[in-house]
Amino acid sequence: MAIRPTCATLPIISRCAVTASPSDPSCGGVRPDLPSLPVDGELTALLRPGHSLHFTDTRDKHRVLRVTMRDSSGAWLAECDASAYVLPGTRVRWQGLTPDRRLITSDAFCIGEFTGKPQVIRLFRGDRLLLRHDGQPGTVAVTTGSGAVRPAQIGCTHPGIVSLPMSGDAVWIDDGKLGCIVTGVGPEGALLQVSHAGPKGGHLRSGKGIKLPDTELPVPALTAKDINDLDFVCAHADIVGFSFVRRLDDIDVLRHELAARGKPDLPVVLKIETVAAVKNLPDLLLGTLGQHALGVMIARGDLAVELGSVRMAEIQEEILWICEAARMPVIWATQVLDTLARKGVIACPEITDAAMSVRAECVMMNKGSYIADAVGVLNKILTRMDAHQSRKVSRLRRLHW
Repeated sequence: MAIRPTCATLPIISRCAVTASPSDPSCGGVRPDLPSLPVDGELTALLRPGHSLHFTDTRDKHRVLRVTMRDSSGAWLAECDASAYVLPGTRVRWQGLTPDRRLITSDAFCIGEFTGKPQVIRLFRGDRLLLRHDGQPGTVAVTTGSGAVRPAQIGCTHPGIVSLPMSGDAVWIDDGKLGCIVTGVGPEGALLQVSHAGPKGGHLRSGKGIKLPDTELPVPALTAKDINDLDFVCAHADIVGFSFVRRLDDIDVLRHELAARGKPDLPVVLKIETVAAVKNLPDLLLGTLGQHALGVMIARGDLAVELGSVRMAEIQEEILWICEAARMPVIWATQVLDTLARKGVIACPEITDAAMSVRAECVMMNKGSYIADAVGVLNKILTRMDAHQSRKVSRLRRLHW
């Protein structure tokens, strides 16, 4: 699950009202029940039902707003088929059909300023944080008139699970950058105390992930969206990746869905990213050995948050051992030469990490502006290391200085 927006300046939109900028004389009314995207009056004059607005949101995701109707206030109502994170200045392009059914695309227009200012919640070790049941926007801590401090508050995208953690359970936010301990669960939500933060505090922003490694979550192996997406996957993909697999029953569910779509033999990659997946890994492999083509991904980012960074090195080693015993191919994933891929600078510790990846069959790298350079460096490292290491066995080859 993820943090809900902390203010209207960074909205998650799936349905919104498109209006002219407030400074424009033709500005229509604002719908108080919907996020309002102010744009140039020239763009609102072009809009008609069935037209679309294309843009790239703050997570580099391509999104399309489809115009449905114009309401009595003069605002155009539009819908998006997926959540989109938008900031002022986001550039949008209009697409529509001419009377003779020709598709036309406009020049880019910029989304104007929203009401309010961006709000970042800053927390230090020992601070309290309320994880709310409802979808209220996040707020900073406030001192009341009596001198009491009302803790900072955030909502989440899956409010139904907020009541599940017990006192003492860990909560990790933003890939482990902020760690908390549950001190109690009340009618408003779960009260947390920050146990892990940098010396300058931790910053909470919209859309950051929340993990509950100590809490058993009643989340199905495949969500309704996952099942719907399998139609496309089975039609076009060579392999399907299975995120957050936990037990053998989860694989059975996926195999049933693949068979129902006429793809019973479509290979599956199990992403090992939870404590439950690590504990059940022998069952996951033995229960499907010889029945289905499987691979394993060591998703080290999420797994490090669940296990703790200190245990990560030990556990990734054990996963490699188990998979080698089962003759199961492994993908070594997350942050391989990450500094080089993003910034173009080689970090020495990452060289050693990349060299360790030679014991897997595949290495997955994150995108970045210098990804081509990073792939070249990784190729040189693995080519050299291949003469020294075969899976977990050192070759003890003759030394060459």
